[in-house]
Amino acid sequence: QVQLVESGGGLVQAGGSLRLSCAASGLTFSRSAMGWFRQAPGKEREFVAAITWSGDSTYYADFVKGRFTISRDNAKGTAYLQMNSLKPEDTAVYYCASKAPYYSGSLYDHRTYAYWGQGTQVTVSS
Repeated sequence: QVQLVESGGGLVQAGGSLRLSCAASGLTFSRSAMGWFRQAPGKEREFVAAITWSGDSTYYADFVKGRFTISRDNAKGTAYLQMNSLKPEDTAVYYCASKAPYYSGSLYDHRTYAYWGQGTQVTVSS
């Protein structure tokens, strides 16, 4: 059974930083692209960042470019999202997601991800 467990969320002041982690189990992690999405109250889930299974390529939403960094450690089966210069509008529940192993498809479309974590709350105060 595949499990994705996020951690690292919390309350931070504007301009601060947080590092989210997503620990995967029951998955061929090293062959699965990973993504981070977020959902704020009353809004739809939106793409934040994604990384290919090898880690060679990363993709970001325009609103996080230069502030957030996605990475992965295949030996540990963990993906990360380093978030710097946080803004109040970054407040949301952040979800990590995994594609099925070897599956490509759009990294931006949440519908192409097979597995999801439970989410972790990030709150940025002004």
